[in-house]
Amino acid sequence: MRLYRAEPDADLEFSFPEELACDELDRQGVKLPVQMKFVDLVIERDEDILLVEIKDPSNKKVPDAERASYFKRLSDRSILTQELTPKARSSYTFLHLMERDAKPFKYVVLLGLDAFDPADQRALLTGFKDRLLADIRCETDTPWRRQHIADCVVLSVDIWNKTFADWPVTRVSAAAANEGAAA
Repeated sequence: MRLYRAEPDADLEFSFPEELACDELDRQGVKLPVQMKFVDLVIERDEDILLVEIKDPSNKKVPDAERASYFKRLSDRSILTQELTPKARSSYTFLHLMERDAKPFKYVVLLGLDAFDPADQRALLTGFKDRLLADIRCETDTPWRRQHIADCVVLSVDIWNKTFADWPVTRVSAAAANEGAAA
């Protein structure tokens, strides 16, 4: 298994099989097109290409003020128009120009929301996928003529692990706490 974290201090760690076609698109220290925002991962499967964006405001290292700001951006939906939709568009455009668009694209957003109240999580996520897909398909007065993203899904860590059981994600701080308690 190959371990992956979106950032060095990330609290979510993925275990991917070695044979999985998985590329880190939003890489630091690599020359990328100016003013384009990229998703964290591109995973190519037989039937499609997954654009995976990881957002984890529940990371223990995130200051409370930043966590509250993220919650506000989720609530007022500005995260859709200012972060998630531009990343889908830019990532698709980049892969299209690199001739890596022979399969349908699906946008997968993993939200680490376990630090938030369960009722708040449900309220935030209700209809989130539909709003995201609508925003991706119509960013202007007129919808895009080309449907560049076939579908999208918004997942919590628990749902990710059920949906992608072969690619589990664990919260590093929780795993360390469990190991410390067992010792």
